[in-house]
Amino acid sequence: MSLIPEFTADGLLPPGEYEVTFQELRQSVRVVDAAGSEACPSWDRAWRAKLADNLEILVGQLWHVGITDIFIDGSFTEDEDHPNDIDGYFVCDLMDLAHGKCQRELSLLDPHKIWT
Repeated sequence: MSLIPEFTADGLLPPGEYEVTFQELRQSVRVVDAAGSEACPSWDRAWRAKLADNLEILVGQLWHVGITDIFIDGSFTEDEDHPNDIDGYFVCDLMDLAHGKCQRELSLLDPHKIWT
């Protein structure tokens, strides 16, 4: 049983915070076709799995620098067949952010230097 609830009748994630592992996320209705492949043939499970894989990389980098309050939302959390991306945010120390420490530490970890 997933810790992430089913979509609401409006195709949304019910309000709240859900702490899950990446394995649980990959097995949830956010990745696996919620309605079944016959009911929703355009559900892009492979793309949603790729988004979850990329999210795991980014979250790993955030954890590495001590950031643990990480939240995801956007179309990935909705009943949308092919979301463009995963929206989200994280909480870090204001002074570390203001002085560029977060960006510097994260950029050292990422070969693509995406943390701007």
